[in-house]
Amino acid sequence: MSNTIRIILADDHILVREGFKSLLSKKKDFEVVGEAENGTALLNLIENLSADVLLVDISMPQLNGIEAISQMKKINQNLKFIMLTMHEEAEYILKSIQAGANGYLLKNVEPDELENAIRTVAAGGKYFNSTISNIMIENLSKVSEPGKEELSELTAREKEILQYVADGLSTKLIADKLSISARTVETHRVHIMKKLQVNNGAEMVKRGLEQKIIK
Repeated sequence: MSNTIRIILADDHILVREGFKSLLSKKKDFEVVGEAENGTALLNLIENLSADVLLVDISMPQLNGIEAISQMKKINQNLKFIMLTMHEEAEYILKSIQAGANGYLLKNVEPDELENAIRTVAAGGKYFNSTISNIMIENLSKVSEPGKEELSELTAREKEILQYVADGLSTKLIADKLSISARTVETHRVHIMKKLQVNNGAEMVKRGLEQKIIK
């Protein structure tokens, strides 16, 4: 029986995938068996590949990481997922756990910690480092407060993007200002519209003004 841990990487940035693939390939018992650039491709990939641990980004086109793992967990409860993302907001952490994530790491993770997380999750455990655990603890009371809808609140970044949209900036200008990709801006816009329960940019800005999220 092989002791190799088979890994799938899902991230829409090829340089990010290549970086982590190069890092993981240095371990003799790690094998990257597949890569996906979006959530839909990831769903298709697991139909043809057997893997022990999937490293999944949240902000991906077509189907984001949270939606993807939620669907895959319904198909196969034994799949193990670690969210590997830039999002450190409590909302994303909690939604990831609810979807079935077994671990959550930020992309600036140290190599040793990433290795430890993969081994822990592959063995059936869960991995949330001290930073992520502290964020979860700090927000537990807020989630349980009556009348609070924490999972529907906009994150600081989403509020920032909503304000720029209200100011009339294009997706490209917003991306340039925040030093992120246009695709990431569009992903945030989709999340904002879902949270505000609107269908387009004009309604999004109107709702933001009504709720005094922006000025």
